[in-house]
Amino acid sequence: MGHLTGMNETSTRRIHILPDHVANQIAAGEVVERPASVVKELVENALDAGATRVRIELGNGGKSLIRVADDGVGMSRPDALLALDRHATSKISDVEDLMTVTSFGFRGEALPSIAAVSRFELETAPAGGGPGTSIRAAAGRILSTGEIARQSGTTVTVRALFQNVPARAKFLRSAAAETRAASEAVVLLALVNLLAGIRLESNGRELLDLPPADSLAERVAAIWSDELAGQFVAVDEEAGGIRVAGLIQRPDWARPRGSRRYLIVNGRPFRDAALLRAADDAYRTTVAPGLRPAVFLYVSLPRRNVDVNVHPAKAEVRFRDPAAVRSAVATAVRHGLGELISAPGLGPDAAPSSAKSSLGEPGAGSSADRVAAAGLRPSVAERQAPGERQLAFFVSRGAGPVAAVPDLSVADDEAFAGGGAGIGPSAQAHLWQLHDSYILATTRDGLLIIDQHSAHERVLFEDVMRLFQGEAGASQRLLFPLTLRLSPAEYGAVGALGSLLRAIGFEVEEFGDRTVIVHATPHPHPHFDAESCFRGMIHELAHGSELVDSARNQHERIAKSMACKGAIKAGQSLSQPEMEELVDRLFATELPGHDVHGRPTILRLTMEELARRFGRS
Repeated sequence: MGHLTGMNETSTRRIHILPDHVANQIAAGEVVERPASVVKELVENALDAGATRVRIELGNGGKSLIRVADDGVGMSRPDALLALDRHATSKISDVEDLMTVTSFGFRGEALPSIAAVSRFELETAPAGGGPGTSIRAAAGRILSTGEIARQSGTTVTVRALFQNVPARAKFLRSAAAETRAASEAVVLLALVNLLAGIRLESNGRELLDLPPADSLAERVAAIWSDELAGQFVAVDEEAGGIRVAGLIQRPDWARPRGSRRYLIVNGRPFRDAALLRAADDAYRTTVAPGLRPAVFLYVSLPRRNVDVNVHPAKAEVRFRDPAAVRSAVATAVRHGLGELISAPGLGPDAAPSSAKSSLGEPGAGSSADRVAAAGLRPSVAERQAPGERQLAFFVSRGAGPVAAVPDLSVADDEAFAGGGAGIGPSAQAHLWQLHDSYILATTRDGLLIIDQHSAHERVLFEDVMRLFQGEAGASQRLLFPLTLRLSPAEYGAVGALGSLLRAIGFEVEEFGDRTVIVHATPHPHPHFDAESCFRGMIHELAHGSELVDSARNQHERIAKSMACKGAIKAGQSLSQPEMEELVDRLFATELPGHDVHGRPTILRLTMEELARRFGRS
């Protein structure tokens, strides 16, 4: 009876274990989405194996051929056979290892998943010597194995991707689109590992040939161009155990689309929209709305504070304290934008690795630092002894420092004035005005051209924002109060914003019939036109504009409008003390190189560029 019962159970069983080759094909759906996925997994394996040279070949966008060859440590025959089994890996041995894993791969799924949906060949030889191994497989089944002679390293060849899974194959895009996707995957890994030389070919044509690089800027220049590398500012900040380093694009080069935006955590590329939003938010008031600056940001933190085991494609991570990481990214970007090197230059600029800029140690960035970096003298209250600092940031595992930017010591008055060479109106003049609109300042490195209106916009904006944070401000009572008749919308805006206007120095009384009386106003400079500023602000705040509509809150709307309407205008003649005060106050701001519209306040003209223009370089 027991035997009959067992037969009945067997005949009615509906649940069964899938064969390995079917399970691998299912698993491949998570790991292998397209040829670019195969390229990514195989190049990651090569880099994990310590390769110093990786060669990638594509045929028909990777649909007909993908070959990745490396000079890494290779594998013995038993390891090569075991590598085609699911969950076979040399990267981890225990679940606790996931919290400290340093390799790209660790799941042991890539090779069996790729072999399950292609015609697959693996050739490898161990670094310690011994025979090489060749393995051929198709649709997840091993067809043959053999012994070969070859140098240490591994070559994986993938042909006819998704040939045995036609439902997947029909979702592939054109060869050109798949080539672009694969190329992007290679570029991302090249940015992570600077020490490896990487070559990419498509249908026999070279797309990339990247030698090992000493710096991130050098790798960016090799991938794209020297011009692109010169658009960036180096950043390096550390706080609370979180370090953010890399390159951020100068605001004047930001474009609406097509920006290159890369994030790497502990040497691993990943995607995180919230971190990119934090970077974008740090650019606020330095770029016009809708622009997306490029960023290459490398985040380092204790490995136990980030979970990389979120998705089989390993493109997402989870932070233990995501708010702290976002804050660290925003701070690093903001401080980088506060340096003089973030202001546009006249003529081609040097790449960040050789740019003369005072980025300083993490946390540096006082107004005296910035004035010193410009080669200008600080104000008397901010003078400090010359010092030397060095910036160094790490962007790949074991790569060491990839950029070092020495600080510039504080210039004395003679150096500021052109070293007594008589540059400007006189040998003793520090600053002079051009067409009552621009302030020219000589530095040891060349010349700064400062837009006086834009510069004062930046100063006023940050002054007003500090008033909203509780800093005491001053207003001036008018001997003859202003009586102004406003439109209905403007009158309503005054009523709604009365307390905020009062916080920045406007004392306004509603008089009825759309009329207000202004009893007191701020007094930001001797040439301030209170009535014109107030009318312009209220009109803008009531009806909106591109400037105020891009603000994130009411405080910022008012500060932007006040800065724009109340700043010193172009065409206004300034005395020597007024120019000196404006320049000192500009360099005391958080973002001296940019006004509230996202326009530059400063243009840099270096001695190298002058020499080039005069044929002396």
